[in-house]
Amino acid sequence: MRPILMKGHERPLTFLKYNRDGDLLFSCAKDHDPTVWFADNGERLGTYRGHNGAVWTCDISRDSARLITGSADQTAKLWDVRTGTPLFTFNFDSPTRSVDFSVGDKLAVITTDPFMGLPSAIHIKRIARDPEDQSGESVLTLKGPQGRINRAVWGPLNRTIVSGGEDSVIRVWDSETGKLLKESDKEESHKKTITSLTKAVDGSHLLSGSLDKSAKLWDSRTLKLVKTYVTERPVNAVAMSPLLEHIVLGGGQDASSVTTTDHRAGKFEAKFYDKSLTEEIGGVKGHFGPINALAFNPDGRSFSSGGEDGYVRLHHFDQDYFNIKI
Repeated sequence: MRPILMKGHERPLTFLKYNRDGDLLFSCAKDHDPTVWFADNGERLGTYRGHNGAVWTCDISRDSARLITGSADQTAKLWDVRTGTPLFTFNFDSPTRSVDFSVGDKLAVITTDPFMGLPSAIHIKRIARDPEDQSGESVLTLKGPQGRINRAVWGPLNRTIVSGGEDSVIRVWDSETGKLLKESDKEESHKKTITSLTKAVDGSHLLSGSLDKSAKLWDSRTLKLVKTYVTERPVNAVAMSPLLEHIVLGGGQDASSVTTTDHRAGKFEAKFYDKSLTEEIGGVKGHFGPINALAFNPDGRSFSSGGEDGYVRLHHFDQDYFNIKI
């Protein structure tokens, strides 16, 4: 499996996202310019210029026409994917951390960080079909729990929003009333900050990664813990294969403690686990710093990782990978 190395960012990567067709890959980084690449050969297509701070996250509409990005410059922006034109800017009073389009792309959930005395919050915005009709009004604002919310994603049928963050609890909110419906059990929950949260293709389960060196698989409806995957370093990013019963975790020590060890000790590999057996099946090395972002191509035949080293690494699986037996 020979990786394709993509160097388009000056600063550490923060997020990766494929479009639904799997032919485009979008990358966000602590530099200000989200970038789009061809997903098969890693060729850079273009950048989206307009943010003045680190871009933490992005999402792409199902028809690949719109991109939404969230940034530390206290805005979330809607873009025309093809032309790179900014269509609309949502302004907030604190940095934007997470964005997610609903199924059908008519709504977006945007989370904002605690800032200058303001608590973290979850905002639901209506996304207009015509950018001319777009407004910045929130349909609903949920005042969040203590600490930062690192990820918020839509639950099944857009009825709920699932969030996770610094207080290490996963919460399910009613997307119409804003009522808190469920919280993950304290005993089963992560013990440290939840860094990442992703849902299965069919929406039936969720995978969370945490600085407590574990990832956990949850039932989307009941928030019951299904499986726990233990690793020996903080987990910054998680992804689930849409094709096989595999999950991949990425992370590593934080950058400050890495300089004293060599890159082999930093444990910066993407680790693959069997979803049901929770056993490690292999790892992919290559980054010279912690992995901050992971994404599977929707066809399940390739995946990409983004690191603190500023590189995106694109891996197309060899046939052997599909024949792994445990």
